[in-house]
Amino acid sequence: MVQSNFAKLLAFDGRTLKRAKNSNGNLVGACKSRGPRQNGEQLEQLTLFKTSSSGIIGVDEVGRGCLSGPVVAAAVMLPQIEKKSFLAEELAELDDSKALNEKQRERLAEIVRAHCYFAIAEASPSEIDQINILQASLLAMRRAIDALLLQIESSPEQLLLLVDGNQKVKGVALDQITVIQGDSHSASIAAASVIAKVYRDRLMFELSGEHPVYNWHTNKGYGSKAHRAAIAEYGVTKWHRLSFRLFDESISS
Repeated sequence: MVQSNFAKLLAFDGRTLKRAKNSNGNLVGACKSRGPRQNGEQLEQLTLFKTSSSGIIGVDEVGRGCLSGPVVAAAVMLPQIEKKSFLAEELAELDDSKALNEKQRERLAEIVRAHCYFAIAEASPSEIDQINILQASLLAMRRAIDALLLQIESSPEQLLLLVDGNQKVKGVALDQITVIQGDSHSASIAAASVIAKVYRDRLMFELSGEHPVYNWHTNKGYGSKAHRAAIAEYGVTKWHRLSFRLFDESISS
């Protein structure tokens, strides 16, 4: 029987939490091993609780490369999930949001929202222009993490933060591990990726109704040829990132 992609992502979180527990006595272990792993396929039991126990928070951002709209981050803490449970089956398709189609993302987002602690936060286009896109992405992440921590009862010593990318989030009182391409390795980060993507896509769809010439309902604020042409013809809005290269030089020349 081939294990689902979600099972692989969940196993990654379990192994990461176990290693963190072994290297840091303040972390209470929530991952129980059933003996040595064989050929990398044996799953370790991962137990993440909603209250008063150790667990993982995953954080990710979307919209970093867009010409317009905020950068959006989500932080997610998964509940206890047994690998053969109904919830595990429902989340079997969970993956990096970019690897999923819109219908899959929408369905998975509803499941995550219904069963997980989560928080969503933004950094505005003006903040992006003031502090640059990297720092704005990290700011949105910190806001999402702070909002999530207000919802849960676990103390910071019981939690491990997995951050997508190679930059830690400053100002957060949690042990952190950065994970390159974390949304395709970690269940917690993948869940955050999906939540953030669905939220931002919906936001850009709504903003497109106010500014239809830019086709944000289809390009989501990314620099498509039609989007750049509209900027050249109609100018910019308060949602555009003025520090980005907005104009297609081949059009303006």
